[in-house]
Amino acid sequence: MLTVKNLSKSYGGQVLFADVSFNINPGEKVGLVGRNGYGKTTLLRLVQGEELPDSGEITIPNGYRLGYLEQHLAFSQPTLLAEACLGLPKERKDEEWRVEKILMGLGFRREDFNRAPGEFSGGFQIRLNLAKVLAGDVDLLLLDEPTNYLDLPSLRWLTGLLKNWQHELILITHDRGFMDQVITHTLGIHRQRIRKVPGDSSKYYEQLVKEEEIYEKTRLNEEKKRRAAEVFINRFRYKATLSSRVQSRIKALEKKGRMEKLAPVEELEFSFSSAPMPGKVLLAAGGLDFSYHGKEPLLISDFKLSIKKDDKIAVIGKNGKGKSTLMKLLAGELTPLGGEIRKHPLLQTGYYCQTNVSELDPEKTILEEILSVNPACTEQQARNISGLLMFEGDAALKKISVLSGGERSRVLLGKILVTPVNLLLLDEPTNHLDMESADALLAALDAFDGAVVMVTHNEMFLQTLANRLIVFDRGGVFLYEGDYRGFLADIGWKDEEQDGGGPEAAGKNRRPARDTHDRRSLRRERANTVQEKSAVLRPLAAEIERIETAISRLEEESARNLEFLAEASLKGDGEEIAAGAKRRAELDTELETLYDRLAKVTAEYEKKSAEYEARLNNLLPAD
Repeated sequence: MLTVKNLSKSYGGQVLFADVSFNINPGEKVGLVGRNGYGKTTLLRLVQGEELPDSGEITIPNGYRLGYLEQHLAFSQPTLLAEACLGLPKERKDEEWRVEKILMGLGFRREDFNRAPGEFSGGFQIRLNLAKVLAGDVDLLLLDEPTNYLDLPSLRWLTGLLKNWQHELILITHDRGFMDQVITHTLGIHRQRIRKVPGDSSKYYEQLVKEEEIYEKTRLNEEKKRRAAEVFINRFRYKATLSSRVQSRIKALEKKGRMEKLAPVEELEFSFSSAPMPGKVLLAAGGLDFSYHGKEPLLISDFKLSIKKDDKIAVIGKNGKGKSTLMKLLAGELTPLGGEIRKHPLLQTGYYCQTNVSELDPEKTILEEILSVNPACTEQQARNISGLLMFEGDAALKKISVLSGGERSRVLLGKILVTPVNLLLLDEPTNHLDMESADALLAALDAFDGAVVMVTHNEMFLQTLANRLIVFDRGGVFLYEGDYRGFLADIGWKDEEQDGGGPEAAGKNRRPARDTHDRRSLRRERANTVQEKSAVLRPLAAEIERIETAISRLEEESARNLEFLAEASLKGDGEEIAAGAKRRAELDTELETLYDRLAKVTAEYEKKSAEYEARLNNLLPAD
């Protein structure tokens, strides 16, 4: 276990926490929360021994092993597998199979094992560091934003492993859904204090709000008593018969002290600026083909997509399979080898991609960059957005040249926030935000009056926001017409089928079930059926929508026609009455035709839908 006693730490004049104490007991998995700049990463460094406290002590038992996710990328071994095996404890150096399992869970392929660590991207090198610390079988695992460079299948695998983790854990992450699935307690830094609460982050914040409400009520009550005492003292100070009582009350006030009013904590609230869009379809892509340098095989092949103004589309799948490439195609930064992308004339796109940081002017300040994209934006609005993106106060006056890569990515997001758009293309927008900022972003996207296409591995975003999915899996890309829960139930991830289970299986030594092959076959057939169902029902749904739109238009005209006939009758204008009656008959005929057509197409849709549901139910694996 870990014991922290009377710990204090400050930088310059900023106190992070003062005289705090807590324990991490055996088996506790703790989520560390708090606003950016409150000292979460600093606390991990203090536990690790990389920094020293101003006062207080951290006690770690002899032989108690810590494992910390290193962000430093330095490797000594010639191959990926050999480097990852450095994480194994001395007594388990022969368990190379366990390291292989961890590497594959984190998204590496078996053919990667003999490649040099330096050949991989920075994101995959961070995954290698994560594999090393997970292989260590440590007593206390310290993870600071471990999900930033993971794709969705790897995140689900890590979630399962941490759920089954038998030792202690301190976890920092902006992904509230991920945190709440794996922790047993929440440790919060707030107002320079640290408190530990059993349960997930929601329980912590509920208790925090309740405690501050009680404090404020108590403070107001004490102030009322203080004012009454001061009135008594001032009134009877010079009355000899009451002098003892006056002195008693003076001493009581001095002894009790004053409860200070809590400084307000600024709420994180912002919204995207939406541009008007009268059309229904913002962008339509047909038959898209793409590969880099025109090489085979194609990264994207014969892909079709129509984006409507109320769509919230999530792009999911493994890294390196084409998610960011598709976003660049939709944004117009890449040209497809085949097919076309048609855009509405009034389309206004906001495109966020971390690799576009080179577009920022290194000589400008953060504030100047945000103000540069919208002349209507005031300096105060730009400062508010800067603060939301964790550039508070004078930090907004920093030049781009002194910012880290993650900080520059946040500036790009800030520029989109002040630009009126009707389509947001966002490639992993949460990676460099804290939890509160990520929550505010989710609320802003949910309220945005426009379409969103977003690459994300954040399952809370997927479950809350997405109504359609673009999925990179099974060697290709396909559109799933439904939400994320429906996707997991209907299709799921190919790798999880092969592993014999989803995230709950990670970290367990499972024997393959006898029916694994049958289940895999069923899920493949089910996935194919879901795609077939979507292909059959989509044109029928589109026709129903077209007919309903036409009916609505004719019904409106029919109402106007009745008004016209009534006015013509009052005027006694025979020509207008005749013309109106003629159009009335045409409208009745056209509407009757459309009503008949709507009934037939709706019946066909319901029939096909029922047939496919029956087929899908027959393809459910037996428990």
